[in-house]
Amino acid sequence: MFYYLNGTVAHIGPYLAVIDCGGVGYACRTTNTTISQLKIGDKGKLFTYLNVREDAMELYGFASQEELNLFQLLLSVSGVGPKAALSILSANNPANLALSIITGDEKALTCAPGIGKKIAQRVILELKDKLAKGQTVAAGESYGGTGVTVIPENKLSEASAALAVLGYAQSEINLALKDIDMEALTLEQIIKAALKKMMKG
Repeated sequence: MFYYLNGTVAHIGPYLAVIDCGGVGYACRTTNTTISQLKIGDKGKLFTYLNVREDAMELYGFASQEELNLFQLLLSVSGVGPKAALSILSANNPANLALSIITGDEKALTCAPGIGKKIAQRVILELKDKLAKGQTVAAGESYGGTGVTVIPENKLSEASAALAVLGYAQSEINLALKDIDMEALTLEQIIKAALKKMMKG
């Protein structure tokens, strides 16, 4: 229904940002990562996800496509709802979170408020292969779009597909993968190295 909101930041609160678009204030549930990039009175653009329940409609907004993509991936994990997904994303920026999932780092997930060891293990178990193999969430109305499964032919394309899932532009991916030894490293090590380069950039 909404792809993004582009307007003036009218209000900021805990896990909340209100964007004024043409005199209408849209309340978006969001993460600390996104809030840190917003300032009241300045222009703000949030990529959105509409969560529809029987008793409510809630709008979620994120400063980057990468963060939105990871939010949707987290929602695909059984037992992880919007509140838990926001908590995980608030404790980790997108690159760090992707790296933590791919490397099986439970501590990076359990440091998020309300996230225990069982949920952390489930997130890693269900998303590690999706990220490493470049798969998006399954297609469906609940995710507001069409999922795409990339079937790569080699480690370079597999790593490229995995990074594309996070929303990185192909030019950024190409730069990050440049000079990484594809033959000597495993797919996990290649993705890890690329993410580290992106985080530094």
